Amino acid sequence: MNMYIGNLNYKVNESDLREIMEEYGTVESVRLVTDRETRRSKGFAFVDMPKDSEARHAIRELNGSEYAGRQMVVKEAIPKN
Repeated sequence: MNMYIGNLNYKVNESDLREIMEEYGTVESVRLVTDRETRRSKGFAFVDMPKDSEARHAIRELNGSEYAGRQMVVKEAIPKN
């Protein structure tokens, strides 16, 4: 399942996010979205976990929780059509 992780502190990097998500299961990929010109984080990322049950558990536990001084938004990513 592909998940959207939002309202991240701009100092959070991909390895930080991977470490948090791996507490809930296998992480296939982490993609922190950055500004093309400044390379600064835009404060959100996408995380792919192959097992839906693990991803749903992570969503339940992490959505609304505080990390690095910000309250995270964690939900299933809606694919663009």
